[in-house]
Amino acid sequence: MATAVRTRIAPSPTGDPHVGTAYVALFNYALARQTGGSFVLRIEDTDRQRSTSASEQQILAALSWLGLEWNEGPDVGGAFGPYRQSERTEIYREHVEKLVAKSAAYPCFCTRERLEELRAEQKAAKGRFGYDRLCRSIDSEEAQRRVAAGEEHVIRLAMPTEGETIANDLLRGDIVIANDQVDDQVLLKSDGHPTYHLANVVDDHLMGITHVIRAEEWISSLPKHVRLYRAFGWDLPVFCHLPLLRNADTSKISKRKNPVSLDHYRQAGILPEALLNYLALMGWTMPDERDQFTLSEFVAEFRLEDISLGGPVFDLDKLNWLNGKYLRDLQGEDLLARLHEAVFADAYLEAIIPLVQERIDTLADFVPYAEFFFVGNVRYEETALPKLVAKNHTPPQTAKAFRVLLEEHLDAILEWSAANIEAAMRAFCEAREWNPKELFMPIRVAITGRTATPPLFETMEVLGKARCRWRLRRAMETLRGMKA
Repeated sequence: MATAVRTRIAPSPTGDPHVGTAYVALFNYALARQTGGSFVLRIEDTDRQRSTSASEQQILAALSWLGLEWNEGPDVGGAFGPYRQSERTEIYREHVEKLVAKSAAYPCFCTRERLEELRAEQKAAKGRFGYDRLCRSIDSEEAQRRVAAGEEHVIRLAMPTEGETIANDLLRGDIVIANDQVDDQVLLKSDGHPTYHLANVVDDHLMGITHVIRAEEWISSLPKHVRLYRAFGWDLPVFCHLPLLRNADTSKISKRKNPVSLDHYRQAGILPEALLNYLALMGWTMPDERDQFTLSEFVAEFRLEDISLGGPVFDLDKLNWLNGKYLRDLQGEDLLARLHEAVFADAYLEAIIPLVQERIDTLADFVPYAEFFFVGNVRYEETALPKLVAKNHTPPQTAKAFRVLLEEHLDAILEWSAANIEAAMRAFCEAREWNPKELFMPIRVAITGRTATPPLFETMEVLGKARCRWRLRRAMETLRGMKA
């Protein structure tokens, strides 16, 4: 009897829900649905410093919005739970002890200072970076004595030092990597918590995942994962590494060049069925080569082996064109419902009204005054455009300030609130010796297109992180086009 197909998506709750997560989830979902199998959602929160429950809820909401329903997960349960890695710590510790017992892993007592010195030496010698396996030569009895005495340590994977690791990829055939080019990966950190590699392999096996469909950036980790499977004596799943989504210049898609947050596309009025349709076209083509098709049609026709390895370019113009086709196909009452849900939701209007109410005299004033709350790209008022450049600074200096503010301060905000936004912006000013008054007006113009608006931080809170990020990046492009 054939084993039922089980696929999974395993996002890390460390930020906004990423469009790449939806892309990978779509192909996992399609294979599971097509074969009558199960699609599992697992939260990989091994990054204890950056993982948040708020990010997890955003991810669940974004995937639900797209209609990619999972059979098992942290919110719906299942026979293979828990589905959060933070709740499976004892499982990982038990498994790593098995590896140490069979010498497939070993304790490493090297201090942070020694590892930093080693890296500096390797950098100076222009050699390969990686752990030099110093602790691998320690006698096992001595190592266990030091562990029992409470000496701080990590557990490392004992990779073979000779030969090659060969793993088959469904799209690429055999992938061959020399073992001496692979580091002895840390599996268990000094605090007793697992790294991604250990948790990923253990969970995939224990949850019965038959097909590991993920982005091609994980190919470099494949020999480590294969080594773990073999050390445990487990059968390998089918590996399939999808081509990365790319910008027009073929670089990996990133928030510096394209919006990557699913929240952005939702707020921008992209229909979920249009976004799924577009993501399906990233590396795959319908047999009849049509551009527009439903999720159920995709599931029916999809073949994993037919994915193209050419780097798919994420083209916003084509996405908007496809979205327009879907919009024009909607019935009037359906379009009205979509507008109410995506643009004029009651909760959103209720958040805007207190910021606007004291500044308008008639109901008709609401639309022109509050326009920037409802559009994707703001239009800079003629009188406001000069104010996009910070006083006593040049356009390039202002653009650089926007970039640093965004990447080092605003992007780090976990709870997007007016108080946290203000604190982040004032922290930037203090760190970079900027006068807050000189920064806040250009930010106001970048976010709203105007100089006179409701309070800046409250306005940014209501607009949301994804929309504010996009407008600041667009403002940077505008500033770069100005004369210094």
